[in-house]
Formats: sequence, C-alpha cells, structure tokens
Amino acid sequence: MTQASVIGGDRLVVPDVLRGVALFAMLVAHAKPFLVDLPAAVTFAMGSLNDLASPLFALVMGLSAQILAQRTPDTGLLRLLVQQWIRGAVLIALGIWLSSWGSWVAIVLSYLGLLLVVGAPLLLLSTRWLAAVAVAIAVVSEPLNSWAQATLRPIVVPDPALTELASWAVLGGHYRLTNLLPFFLLGALLMRHGFRRDRMLWAMAVAAPLAYVVGPLLAKLAGAGPFVSGSYPDTLHDVGLVFAVYIAVVLLANVQAPGAARVIGVMFEPFRALGAVALSLYLLHVALLAFWLQPGYGFAEDDWLRWSAIVVGVFVVAWVWWRFIGVGPVEWLLGWVTGRPKKLRRALTPA
Repeated sequence: MTQASVIGGDRLVVPDVLRGVALFAMLVAHAKPFLVDLPAAVTFAMGSLNDLASPLFALVMGLSAQILAQRTPDTGLLRLLVQQWIRGAVLIALGIWLSSWGSWVAIVLSYLGLLLVVGAPLLLLSTRWLAAVAVAIAVVSEPLNSWAQATLRPIVVPDPALTELASWAVLGGHYRLTNLLPFFLLGALLMRHGFRRDRMLWAMAVAAPLAYVVGPLLAKLAGAGPFVSGSYPDTLHDVGLVFAVYIAVVLLANVQAPGAARVIGVMFEPFRALGAVALSLYLLHVALLAFWLQPGYGFAEDDWLRWSAIVVGVFVVAWVWWRFIGVGPVEWLLGWVTGRPKKLRRALTPA
C-alpha cells in the first residue's frame, strides 16, 4: 500500500499534505511584513507562496468534499449537503469575525465558505458534466469579473451587506468565488481520478511550466506590468503553481521503496500536522498578528523573532498538537456544529 492510500486510520495523506503546504504558504505570506529588507530571490519565492495559498486551499477543499461524497450513500447525500452548507456558513461567520480583529491579513475564510456552499451541490454531477462546468467557469471568470467591476460595483456600494457578498463572489481584490471555484471542482475531479502516477499526471507536469510562464511572457511582450488578480494570465500562473505542488506531492506519496518511503513519511509529517489542524492554526496566527499590530508599531528593520513565531512556532504547535492530541479544537467544534462529530484524540498509529 502506497502513501497515497489510507494512512493513519481513515485519512488520506495527500489531501492533508497539500492542505499543510497551503497553510505554510499562507503563514509565510502573512509574516512577510515583519521582514523589510530581503534579497530579490527571497521576495520572489515568498510572492510565489502567497500566490499559491488560496487556489491550493480551494483545490484541497474540493478533494475533501469529494472524499465525503464518495463515502456517503445516495440516501445520505441530502444530509451531507446540509452539513456542507452549515460548514460553509460557519466559515463565512468566522471570516467576518476575524476581519474585525485588525490584522493586516486578507481573511480568506468567508470566500472559502461561499465556495463550499456553491461547490458542494455541483459534486452531484457526473464527472463529464463536472469537468464541463469547471472549464466553463474558468472561461467566463475574467469577463464576469470585469463586468462586475464596471457595472455591479456602483450598484452594490450603497449597501454594505451587498458589497460584502459581491466581494466574496466577484469583486474581491485578492480572492473571489469566480476564480476559486474551478480549483475546487478540479480538486473533486482529481479525487475521482485517484492519486496515481499516470499519463494524466505527466500531462499536468507538461502543462504546469507552460501555464506559469504565460503571464510574465505576455507582460514582457506587451510591455505591461503584472496582470490583475482574476485575469486569465493570473489564473494560469496559479494553475502552474498548484499543478507543480500537486505533482510533487503525488509523486512522493507513490514512492514504494521502503527506505525512501520512510524518509518521505518523515518529511510529510509536519505538513500532515499543519493540514490536519489548519483551521485552528489559521485562527491562531491571525490572533497573533492582530495582537502584535499595536498603534505605533513599525517595521523599520527585520523582526525575525516575530516572523519565526508565525512561521516556525505555529509549525511546532501544529506538530505537537497533532502528534499527541489529534483533531484541532476548532475542527472538533465545527464537527459538532455540522453534525459530523470527531474524536478529539486520534488513534496514534505509526505513519
């Protein structure tokens, strides 16, 4: 049995590792303001991690939602949908709450909550139709975003509630449903296909660098600056990053040589820990950033201590909690709220 199969009870290792990578990317991006004097190469790497985080989170949400759908009999699908809608509503509420804390973080939870509310019912479609919907949404995303900026924004601005909802859907400066939903549906399609080292994975390996360079190449040819978030080149850039990480994790997870598999298992463990308690850690790091963002606090020089607390410290907290307790406290509460209770302590089986 490969690492891509069931490991440690009923959990699949690939989604947890991918979720952990996404959270790590977000931690690095959110801690970047603590470092004001960085080499260009480091700034570029941190910028790539920032670009990776949200589409990879959306992909993993699609993977996870498809796992639940596959494990649910037809008679329980309506109940599952209601549970997913409740989960989405809780994420939206958490996102609104965290946005009031006063950190510099562009909170993604409300966007992911709406993504789950809209995306979960689409998983009832056949694979062919699901792929068609994913492609169609990706194709219409840029013109729809442009229309919303020109036409919808003036209409909703007078109403704060409508403005917020429109921001989650199409007007967001950093995230929006129109660009996250194709990644969510792609995650579901990849879960249906399975984490296999096959022709599709190699096709993704060819597509990843081509998609990644489209934006910089067009910008150079046109003499323009970076493309706006949500444009086709920006989306292809995200596709390249997400594909690259997915391919790397799946290839490593399918290594069968015992010695190499053990080494990879050790490498994976901290990311599995991050992925398993990601929501709790998201709240924790936003709370730390909000606490440190006091009036008069400046960033005239690098603050490696606070940067390390966010990036390294949260990593350590994740590993200790996951290793010795298991389910994160927020994940545990969310399980009870949505009617899918989890045991707080997991069975400590060897990886």
